[in-house]
Amino acid sequence: QVQFVESGGGSVKAGGSLRLSCTASGYLHNRGCTGWFRQPPGKEREGVAVISGPITYYADSVKGRFTISQDNANNTVYLQMNSLKPEDTAVYYCAARAVFCGSWPPDQKQFNYWGQGTQVTVSS
Repeated sequence: QVQFVESGGGSVKAGGSLRLSCTASGYLHNRGCTGWFRQPPGKEREGVAVISGPITYYADSVKGRFTISQDNANNTVYLQMNSLKPEDTAVYYCAARAVFCGSWPPDQKQFNYWGQGTQVTVSS
């Protein structure tokens, strides 16, 4: 049974930082593509960043502020979020698919495994 456990969400002031973690059981992150998606209040879910081996892609809105990385020894994918803005407020989801990602934006329908989501709230 595949399970993703997300952690690291919380409430911060604008300009602050958070690091999200996504630890998988029953699935190896290095077998395909893992990404972070987010759903702001009242809006559709959108891609934030994906990692596929040495390749990473980012949404324009987070480039230069967010970094996605992967620790294969711990089977965990991280999202380091710096210089947070109120518009980053959302529920953040970790998701994966067993096929490498070769372009942006990622097609969410192709991601088979999803975490439960973690809330990130950025106040001004």
